Amino acid sequence: MKFDLHLHSTASDGRLSPEELVRSAARLGLAVMSITDHDSIDGIAAALKAAEEYPSLQVIPGVECSTDVPRGEVHVLGYFIDYTNAELASKLASFRNSRKTRALKMIDKLAGMGISIEWKRVAEIAGAGSVGRPHIAQAMLEKGYVPSIREAFNRYIGREAPAYVEREKMTPAEVVELITHARGLPVLAHPADIEDLDHLIPLLQRVGLVGLEVYYNNYPRETIQHLASMAHKHALVATGGSDFHGLDEATETPIGGVAIPPECVERLRALNKRRSR
Repeated sequence: MKFDLHLHSTASDGRLSPEELVRSAARLGLAVMSITDHDSIDGIAAALKAAEEYPSLQVIPGVECSTDVPRGEVHVLGYFIDYTNAELASKLASFRNSRKTRALKMIDKLAGMGISIEWKRVAEIAGAGSVGRPHIAQAMLEKGYVPSIREAFNRYIGREAPAYVEREKMTPAEVVELITHARGLPVLAHPADIEDLDHLIPLLQRVGLVGLEVYYNNYPRETIQHLASMAHKHALVATGGSDFHGLDEATETPIGGVAIPPECVERLRALNKRRSR
């Protein structure tokens, strides 16, 4: 059985619509998937509707929220969220508005570096989804300023790059609480690069953190073993996923391309059942 608990759709910065993601996951034989769009729950209803055609596929309502720490970012995934929760919807809408403001500032910075892309085109690429840096990268790629999406991030719009702009974010603890209030299960996303992870985990557990994304993208075996040990040490559920966006087939891990032990998904399901009682 295959699982993927970290997928992005056109509701944020993925290439496939929620329906297309569901169809692809079903075709690839996945048993469980979760759409975890950046600061967006807009694709969940469509994904759940599409999944009605595939009884053997479970779609878990999810989200991925960006947060700030002193020296970088921490992303928090939320699983089994109540995507009709008004507080969650309002805060995510505010995040998406800040994404537009940031994108406009980044376009201005790029213009100062001789890279001319139009907001109109970035918005067209984003469509109805939440505007993100991958949309800017795609616009740069289209006009030949970079040879790949990865190059756009590495040279221009990555966190340490010259055209990067900060945006409105919450702290990790605030997002964990937000997800918990929406009856969701908060999990630290791609944690291998988080500084002082051993210190951060207990702080977040106090406000509701339940999991750690251990099986992720291209993590080597040593990293997975280390994170699995940390999850066990702190009594956290281990989760995993591809972080699929569908933007660069040459470098991306495909849907279902990360080996996730079935017991991880079962523990997440069991925790959700206990919290729902």
